[in-house]
Amino acid sequence: MRLFKVFQHFISATLLVLLAGLCLSAQAAGRTVLVVGDSLSAEYGLARGTGWVALLEQRLSAQNIKVVNASISGETTSGGATRIGALLQQHQPSHVVIELGGNDALRGLPLKATHENLLRMVKAAKAAGAKVLLVGMQVPPNYGKDYTAQFSSMFVEVARAEKTGLVPFFLKGVAENEALFQADRIHPNAQAQPTMLGHVWPELKKLL
Repeated sequence: MRLFKVFQHFISATLLVLLAGLCLSAQAAGRTVLVVGDSLSAEYGLARGTGWVALLEQRLSAQNIKVVNASISGETTSGGATRIGALLQQHQPSHVVIELGGNDALRGLPLKATHENLLRMVKAAKAAGAKVLLVGMQVPPNYGKDYTAQFSSMFVEVARAEKTGLVPFFLKGVAENEALFQADRIHPNAQAQPTMLGHVWPELKKLL
């Protein structure tokens, strides 16, 4: 009788472990990371599969986490804010990485509009049940001291207000190194992509 009870407890414990494993596997399989960015995330000028998003996808494949790259070269926060609703509905992501704002600065768009667009995207993603990682950018000092400071702090302010994850400066360790850029001196080359992923991964990992 005692042996039967021990066997019964063993079977019950084994079933619980198996069920827990199945639940974790199902949860992981159901996770999708949606990246909404510009040319820095769209592999502009790079061989397919060498950009930081592709490297992220390779890293997460072992965990059965899907990565959707919805980045478009030349995209602004206005374009991202316009597209975000349809993207959320189509892909139903568990996590959203927003890497936009650089083209707003290049085009001299008002900071207020950029700020509002970022907020709109973050709020939409959160309302859809996704965790958000905001990827910050900085602009060269020739934009002026005030604009440079306000642009950089804008990402911090949005992340703090909405309690999202934050990468303070996406191109840290890259921007000052000409060897890590393509001939246009605007877009990072393949050698820079692991560094860029290195800034995103620790913050995204916290959310995962």
